[in-house]
Amino acid sequence: MMEKIEKAKLIKLLVLDVDGVMTDGGILYTADGEEIKRFDVQDGHGIKLFLRAGIDVAIITGRRSKVVDIRAADLGIELVYQKALKKTGAYEDILQKRQLTDAQVAVMGDDLPDLPLVRRCGLSFTVPDAVEEVKREADIITKRRGGRGAVREACEYILKAQDLWDRVTQRYYRPDDENCL
Repeated sequence: MMEKIEKAKLIKLLVLDVDGVMTDGGILYTADGEEIKRFDVQDGHGIKLFLRAGIDVAIITGRRSKVVDIRAADLGIELVYQKALKKTGAYEDILQKRQLTDAQVAVMGDDLPDLPLVRRCGLSFTVPDAVEEVKREADIITKRRGGRGAVREACEYILKAQDLWDRVTQRYYRPDDENCL
């Protein structure tokens, strides 16, 4: 079986679930019925670093929320599939659009609807408070929880495995370097 670092070197796309991964899983409603979700800033910056490195990001979620569209647009995520009750259909569409194989895709999920993708992709991540079935199948369980830096942790893992971390972060250390991404 291929080692996790070797798997990470092949990744060209990260597929994210929303509730429990990009958020802490809580859903708040205003008195007017508007949905509110809390997203982590460090997760967002990790996604931006990923995109800067040329690695794509997609969202596949079983729920529909305007907030997800807003967050995805803010981060520059183009591939957003909401109300995907069978996530494999959206996943297949992404593979076809981006001409990728399973080995080139990392998935981060936390609940039973994510299980088919966690089993199929090249490298899978989950969070410490995921359901047991997903934790058993995932390649990596992050130290940080969903909505609390777990996505950033996955992004860093892949960027470092591909020797891209220094390149995408050097602008913070050498702001005048023209070779910075």
